[in-house]
Amino acid sequence: MSKNPFIIEVHHVSKQFEDGKYALDDVSLQVKKGEFVTILGPSGCGKTTLLRCIAGFQVASSGDILLKGEDVTKTPPYKRPVNTVFQKYALFPHLNVFNNVAFGLKLKKEAPETIKKKVRRALKMANMTGYEERKVDTLSGGQQQRVAIARAIVNEPEVLLLDEPLSALDLKMRHDMQIELKELHEKLGITFIYVTHDQEEALTLSDRVVVMNEGKIKQIGTPTDIYNEPQNCFVADFIGESNILSGTMIRDRKVQFLGREFDCIDEGFGENQPVDVVIRPEDIYLWEVESQKSKDRPADSKQSDLDPDDRVPKGKFTKWYGEVQSCIFKGVHYEMRVLTPDGYEFLIQDYHEFVPGTEVGMLVRPEDIQIMKKEHYLYNYFDGEVTKNGKVRFIDAEWDVDPKQLEGFDPGEKVQVRVPFRSIDLQDYEEEGTLSGEVHFILYKGNHYHLTIRTDEGHDLYVNTNDVWDDGDRVGIVIKPKDILVESRKSKVESNE
Repeated sequence: MSKNPFIIEVHHVSKQFEDGKYALDDVSLQVKKGEFVTILGPSGCGKTTLLRCIAGFQVASSGDILLKGEDVTKTPPYKRPVNTVFQKYALFPHLNVFNNVAFGLKLKKEAPETIKKKVRRALKMANMTGYEERKVDTLSGGQQQRVAIARAIVNEPEVLLLDEPLSALDLKMRHDMQIELKELHEKLGITFIYVTHDQEEALTLSDRVVVMNEGKIKQIGTPTDIYNEPQNCFVADFIGESNILSGTMIRDRKVQFLGREFDCIDEGFGENQPVDVVIRPEDIYLWEVESQKSKDRPADSKQSDLDPDDRVPKGKFTKWYGEVQSCIFKGVHYEMRVLTPDGYEFLIQDYHEFVPGTEVGMLVRPEDIQIMKKEHYLYNYFDGEVTKNGKVRFIDAEWDVDPKQLEGFDPGEKVQVRVPFRSIDLQDYEEEGTLSGEVHFILYKGNHYHLTIRTDEGHDLYVNTNDVWDDGDRVGIVIKPKDILVESRKSKVESNE
């Protein structure tokens, strides 16, 4: 019988609070012995709750947590072979550095000589040798963090849990501590599970990254996989900068977007299937084109009669054109926004400066075009019911509809309601809408914004708009009667955005 390679196993864990909201929603995760795994996500995504469930400070509402193959779901923290380093270091201000680190060993009633030996070794690993007699309130933030880490590792845990331990430090100190943590992990050889909202930190430190949002795991992979091969729009948008566009997978290795066909390397998406296309800003090649020739070139021209300069890949690449709108120096590169004649805006990073007003050509290599399955299509779908007064009830409200839509349906009949993303109007004032809600997620798709609106009743609506909204804006929701499509529940239409 083979030995279980996983030191931590999280099986279908959910955590529901008293208000009925889920901090974790059917989360599963396996961590190998000695791995450095980072749980990454925005505030409120559930990452700290997951860490606290593994540590034992919170008990999962359902599911199982195993440590070394043993079920510890309801085991108290002090009986688990883990130690936690908190965001707030929780050091004892009345004790010196030595006694802070030795605190856990003294509780275990270990021999004084053993305590002295282990504390000195832990302080040496944390680069705090010589600070034994110092009061912790005389230390800098970085030094206090090292003491907290030494206190955790002195107990020789099999798993070290770190909950945003560097968030209180300044930028330079954070970078220095990241290097030290990576080196410490290599020295100790134990399992690290690290929680952060900092994408750069996660990519720098980790063997694997677990990306979470709204209590769910969105993707698990190596830092390279997470960055270069995002599996959904949330990961593509959250990790670094991205250009995300709606497209159609024509067939294997051929995708259409911007009204053009591009070679790519992805397969298995089917034929003529709606997809989302991701291109990183650093993967778009730029070169300046002659203004008059650029204006005369047909909009759907595939090949330029102007060769790009030597730094741009040669070959029969599909090319497109635009004008630089802005150019900002970012220290190691220039960041530009380029607008195409048909209204698509691209974020591009390049080592060369292209001043605003410059007409440019653009191309991307097939291996730098990332294809993702589309999570949302052209329509919102809701379960509804025809009312006696000739309306349709769905998402906790009654809506006026075109009477023709109700032909063939009886009052009380259950129906499917379909509303196009483009047909939902958002109002600045909540009272102007049939429903009210909040802008919950914003995704720019090149020539429009794709929004998730969460109603006050907890329903999600998807909206395509050219209007600019901010995350968290309160809105009124209006749907015109002609835009509410009523169908039997057996039918469903899927289409590209």
